[in-house]
Amino acid sequence: MMSVLFRFFRRRVVNSPTAPLRIAVLMVAVLLYGTTGFLYFELSVNPDLGWDDAFWYAFVTITTVGYGDFYPQTSGGRFLVAVPVMFFGIGLLGYVLSVAASLLVQAKTKELHGMSVHKLSNHLVIINFPGLGKLERLLAELHGDPDFGKRDVVLVDEDLVEIPPELVRRDVAFVRGNPTREETLTRASLDSAAFVVVLSKKPGDPHSDDLTLAITLAVEARSHEVYTVVECVDYTTQELLRKAGCDRIVCTSRFAAHFLSHELLNPGVQEVVEELTSNLHGQQIYLTVYNGKPKKLSALAKDCRSDGHLLIGVRREDATHLNPTDEHDVQKGDAVISIGSTRLHLG
Repeated sequence: MMSVLFRFFRRRVVNSPTAPLRIAVLMVAVLLYGTTGFLYFELSVNPDLGWDDAFWYAFVTITTVGYGDFYPQTSGGRFLVAVPVMFFGIGLLGYVLSVAASLLVQAKTKELHGMSVHKLSNHLVIINFPGLGKLERLLAELHGDPDFGKRDVVLVDEDLVEIPPELVRRDVAFVRGNPTREETLTRASLDSAAFVVVLSKKPGDPHSDDLTLAITLAVEARSHEVYTVVECVDYTTQELLRKAGCDRIVCTSRFAAHFLSHELLNPGVQEVVEELTSNLHGQQIYLTVYNGKPKKLSALAKDCRSDGHLLIGVRREDATHLNPTDEHDVQKGDAVISIGSTRLHLG
């Protein structure tokens, strides 16, 4: 046991000591030299000196403060103690600053290259980097919602070498690694996240859905509580993603076909939909859970109008009823679909 400890001490302390250990050893050595030397030379001309006075002199000299309450009066104290302590103090201070700067630069470099571990909670994890423009648009829309607020965001991607400066300015954290591995998800604090958005790695390429499905399985196996929204390209992948356990699915090819047909038959629908779904301007579509007593749609529509909202439908479980009759019954737990400038609050 002693031989193991001795080898560890020799390898970590003697042969390759850490920077804090080197600084501590140098500081102690210079303090001891300055304290004992000052007391040795100056005690003859100042009998009232004590160890605490000598230590105080050595300390303020090393730190280059030099209050002047104690100073050497003998030649030995000046040239054999004060001068060496001054030079070693300045060098030690420069060494400490260089080590601190190096640690800060190293930490920032690790952060920019996605090697850091982020301890966050109630945050958003975005997996895959399909492009800067799309990601910036997504973040702008999310931060445009008052309820989302200034929530922390972590980007996870395997191929991105360094996070773009535009995302750094948005305070987006970065984790580089395979998002299907436990170690990567741990560094992104997935267990304490509130939301996860899985983007298609290559928008427009149906083969990217294979990676999306694998990531969704890894996320859902790790944490069932997190709310996951997954983007897919191929419409047929939706069934597999539902079986994987994700909460919501956005199929880009599905909506692309809808927009193309509507722009052909009803020109201008795309701008209307953008106005209703953007958090940055205009009115938005809100789905608000109704927790009150059962009520007729006509009465509930009147309540919505008093709050500046236009009620356009009701969603119950997986069925959506748009423009229902005034006699439609709204039950507790139904989602009220309305259009307004701010989020609706119902009883």
